[in-house]
Amino acid sequence: MEKVDVRGLSCPMPVLKTKKVIDSGAKEILVVGTSQVSKENVTKLARSHGYEVIMKVDQKDSWEMELRK
Repeated sequence: MEKVDVRGLSCPMPVLKTKKVIDSGAKEILVVGTSQVSKENVTKLARSHGYEVIMKVDQKDSWEMELRK
């Protein structure tokens, strides 16, 4: 599983970092972040590329999601 750590980053960086891993053909990706806006944008990106989004941690300043193709 690929891991993308976007903690402390502002958009569009979390989306760009996640898209790079998606474009590499990864089937399972763990994305870890802190920004709620980034969480929403990464979720939209993943779903638009056919990934299932599973929230592992969903707190105010900390989230982890698993993306599965």
